[in-house]
Amino acid sequence: MEKPKVLYICHNHPIVRPGGAEAYALELYEGMRQHGEFEPIFVAKGGPPLSKRKQPHPGSPFGLVDGDPNQYFVYTEGYEFDYLYGSMVGKEFYTKHFHEFLLAYKPAVVHFQHTLFLGYDLIREVRNTLPNVPILYTLHEYLPICHRQGQMIRTIGGNELCDRESPQRCNECFPDVSPQTFFMRKQFVQSHFSLVDQFIAPCHFLRQKYIDWGIPAEKIVFEEYGRHPVKPLPEKIEDRPRNRFGFFGQLNPYKGATVLFDAVKHFKQELAAKTASSRGRRSSAACEVPVDIAPDIRIHGANLDLQPGTFQNEFRAMLEATKDRVAMVGQYKHEDLPRLMSEIDWVIVPSTWWENSPLVIQEAFGYGRPVICSNIGGMAEKVADRVNGLHFRVKDPAHLSQVLHEAANSPGLWEALRRGIRPPYSMSEHVNSVANMYRSLRRRKAEAA
Repeated sequence: MEKPKVLYICHNHPIVRPGGAEAYALELYEGMRQHGEFEPIFVAKGGPPLSKRKQPHPGSPFGLVDGDPNQYFVYTEGYEFDYLYGSMVGKEFYTKHFHEFLLAYKPAVVHFQHTLFLGYDLIREVRNTLPNVPILYTLHEYLPICHRQGQMIRTIGGNELCDRESPQRCNECFPDVSPQTFFMRKQFVQSHFSLVDQFIAPCHFLRQKYIDWGIPAEKIVFEEYGRHPVKPLPEKIEDRPRNRFGFFGQLNPYKGATVLFDAVKHFKQELAAKTASSRGRRSSAACEVPVDIAPDIRIHGANLDLQPGTFQNEFRAMLEATKDRVAMVGQYKHEDLPRLMSEIDWVIVPSTWWENSPLVIQEAFGYGRPVICSNIGGMAEKVADRVNGLHFRVKDPAHLSQVLHEAANSPGLWEALRRGIRPPYSMSEHVNSVANMYRSLRRRKAEAA
């Protein structure tokens, strides 16, 4: 008997652009494949600007991913994408190409992971072509709410966090876009979202933001990302300070790497001043003044080359200024994580935006590494301060410097916080839960037909 198909649609493929949402989406596809009840199909944006690989077949925007008959790149060359409305200008992209793809595969469930670069119109095309098929949508960030790359950070007032949208507030951030246009943008996105049967929110904070924005609460369920179990790292009994810190993530203006650089500079200045003051006060008979243990920080990340030139220059200048305490490791593969995690004690998540459910937090916990994070949004929800990690005030390098000092100079703190870590939600449990959603929605659709 043929298995019911589940179509996953994502904005990028992790082999093209490494990222948390991309990695999770592919892992869910692979987990559902192993589960066996459904036959998953994975479709992700391919081609420029993130990949040099061009459209392989004239007349068709679809091409296989590395020969996997269930994975496809969809190429958008020749179509203009309207980033304000999140929509292709040429509607033939939906009414011809995706329409034909849907009819060819006839999925029993369509699960959107993202619509950036592809368009919210995909939702309507699914509903028009397959009216009785359940549609799910996982909300990974705030792009439907916020035109500033979904970050909910204002362009005015020193990049302050934004707690709500409105046509007037959005116009203040983007004066070239009228309040009326922002009103129409929201209506456009919500009209497509009204066709979704169920939304999935990986954190409670994000779920509430979307409820406040206008999605009915009963349509959004909380479901954490599932993670594959990892082999625990062998822990050596080491008589040494726990002063090795690791940053893992995208190198962009919102992930907080520059806050970390500033914290290191602040630490060095404070340490120099403290040492000079202590030496000035000690008598000639006193012993050498003990020096505080300084942080050893390693930056693991990618996609700096995709960022604005001003940020790239700022990042490289700050890295140069802190090179005695900060090492740039660079891009890494998932299979490198056990080794990289074994080389550090703490994971730092200094993001300056609300975040959702950063995968790096679950990865850190999987390897028994306490997390130091900003005290807002999904980060503060996932990391319990002084239970399995430490919080610092968002965008406050001086406070982060204090927390780094405490982490490196408090014997027993690392061990105590490690004991507070609980294993991440497993991918097998997550796949079972999502499969239950698919079955339930299919039953409801069949009963209503």
